[in-house]
Amino acid sequence: MNNDMKSRGFTLVEMIVAVALFAIVMLVCVGALLALVGANRKVHALQSVMNNLNVTLDGMVRDIRMGSLYDGSGACTGNSGGTKDCTGGGTQFSYEPYGNGPTGIPTVYRLNTTTNRIERSKNNGAFVPITSPEIVINSMQFFVIGSSRGCSVTPCDLVQPKVVIVIKGTAPVLNSQAKTTFHIQVTAVQRLLDL
Repeated sequence: MNNDMKSRGFTLVEMIVAVALFAIVMLVCVGALLALVGANRKVHALQSVMNNLNVTLDGMVRDIRMGSLYDGSGACTGNSGGTKDCTGGGTQFSYEPYGNGPTGIPTVYRLNTTTNRIERSKNNGAFVPITSPEIVINSMQFFVIGSSRGCSVTPCDLVQPKVVIVIKGTAPVLNSQAKTTFHIQVTAVQRLLDL
């Protein structure tokens, strides 16, 4: 046999080395792909939980914006404004919802510190949780200004009623011990002109 015939093929050792290198590269690539798929699932689960919170807050702010007779004096920690203002932040807020009629029964929002969920009471009914049980609300404060109407108080209140809601909490990451913390602030200004 001449030398040309011997150099045409692969030896068994070369084949084993090539297959081993290919297997190692594929193992690393599949591992990375599976990690990316897992991370994508976790992100989508967290996004779903946060979307739930955003929908809850959007509905809450819309109702407050359309309402009137803001009252932040319930569970208020400090006040330098009108009698129903709460400039130091409180854990409960009530208002007269739009179209409620002459009944004067307010809607109340509060943080339940036992369940760590935001609750709402309508028409003096029981408090009902409005946030998902997966979301843990650690703190929630309502800052209310301009709740007194016009010049019915001294000095005159010429500030449009406004409530700022500050929420801090955590949301779980699916199939993991990790949690994502969030800090959200939303503002609702009364639509009805109140100067």
